[in-house]
Amino acid sequence: MTLIKKPSELDTPTTIKMLVYGQPGLGKSTLALSAPSPLLLDFDGGVHRVNPMHQTDTVQIRSWQDCLDVLNENLSAYKTLVIDTAGKMLDYMALYLISKNPKLGKSNGALTLQGYGERKSEFVGFLKRISIMGKHIVFVAHDREERNGDDKIIRPEIGGSSAGDLIKELDLVGYMEAIGRKRTISFDPCEKYYGKNSCNLDGVMDVPELKDSRNEFLIRVIEKYNSALESKRQTVIDYQDLMLLVEENLTGVTDATSANQFIDWVGGINHVWDSKLQAAMMLKQKATFIGLKLNTMTKKYEGEAPKPSAKKAPAPEPVAVTSDDPNDLFPDNDGTI
Repeated sequence: MTLIKKPSELDTPTTIKMLVYGQPGLGKSTLALSAPSPLLLDFDGGVHRVNPMHQTDTVQIRSWQDCLDVLNENLSAYKTLVIDTAGKMLDYMALYLISKNPKLGKSNGALTLQGYGERKSEFVGFLKRISIMGKHIVFVAHDREERNGDDKIIRPEIGGSSAGDLIKELDLVGYMEAIGRKRTISFDPCEKYYGKNSCNLDGVMDVPELKDSRNEFLIRVIEKYNSALESKRQTVIDYQDLMLLVEENLTGVTDATSANQFIDWVGGINHVWDSKLQAAMMLKQKATFIGLKLNTMTKKYEGEAPKPSAKKAPAPEPVAVTSDDPNDLFPDNDGTI
């Protein structure tokens, strides 16, 4: 059995890895707890700042070993693990690694270069373990400002210079801020702040005030994410099915007439991605094989003219302009659905 899979055969993830970061006091923890059936791993000791009506089952973490021990418990009642905060979690992780191997730490308690590599491996392994358990994971982080000349850039406060490596492992990264009296979150990256939007969420989303309403904002976000993944998977299937149909119809191309019928057929179907261009290239290859040329004036294929006799030169006739460019078949080829 081959291990190679076609795009439509790839496993579609059903869980999400997300980071929410932003200004203090905006309700990042409460927002994170709006994920499906959350369990809060409180690394930062800040659960008391969450409104009691929005609090959930919580583990007050005192060491990285506490976190590892929790993962061995029965967590079947929970669909999401909320890490608050990601920066403090990485601090605990660093202390744990240094306690196991002092060579990973410096005299001031910071990680060595090798230590940062070990922490990244530990972090990636942690994410994989959560994924295998079938849980979503939502990280909460504070923001920090960096200066690039006169420009201010906002980044998550996660593990210093290793933040970029860690964030690469996540599916969504959202920046939460206050705009006037409104709270918003955006997963789109820009020159002002870091973001990650792998499922085409709205550019800026309003975070609703929680008065008498349920805390379920991230439930809807995750539903949109999963819906987008399924839509992408279905588009891949549609593309592959269409290309198989193109190949099937191409087998019937044996002369100029059937080649031109193929052009008409390709021009009248709904295309996915670059299927029109691919069909044109496949037809060009087939036409070359059976000795056809494309007349660029009529946009039709013609058979090759017989070679003139060496004994008597034929009378001069208008010469048909021909082309080998596949785009000449479909001049409006834009590769869209």
